[in-house]
Amino acid sequence: MGLRPLMILGALLLPVAGGFAAGPHEHGVVKLDVAVEPGRVTLLMESPLANLVGFERAPRTDAERQRVDAALSTLNAAATLFKIDPAAGCTPGPVELNAAALADGKPGAAPAEAGHADLDGSYSFKCKKVIPSFVDIGLFTAFPGVQRIDVQLITGNAQSRRTLTRTTARLSLTR
Repeated sequence: MGLRPLMILGALLLPVAGGFAAGPHEHGVVKLDVAVEPGRVTLLMESPLANLVGFERAPRTDAERQRVDAALSTLNAAATLFKIDPAAGCTPGPVELNAAALADGKPGAAPAEAGHADLDGSYSFKCKKVIPSFVDIGLFTAFPGVQRIDVQLITGNAQSRRTLTRTTARLSLTR
């Protein structure tokens, strides 16, 4: 990821700017920061593990390990989770997933943890069209535990918050 997307996303996460970084852990809710700049869309996701796998600790059984493997496989399929306006010609870059309870995406390697655990994901898309019109968010379909997505969107000329639900899973990137 280049310096400019990092600066934009850093601005998103500043508590002064009203970012989600210090927000509460809420089951059913995913926090999604989206930065749109010419030729690139970057998404930062934060979700309680319970939304994705049904528990918030290292997996203990074979069935739980299989559930984690399936969730990680789905989360790594960036182009399926985030379907960007096809007219923009976007291609996904590397996906970064971080979940301390899963030893950073390596199920079974971390000790069981008590309390709340999250998974953070970073997605970057390079686009041929300068600014795509929309992103269809596939998290609702992929993970039944996701009930709401709180989005903070920043573009070259605006910053806004939006709430997506199962019936409104398309994020417009233009006003």
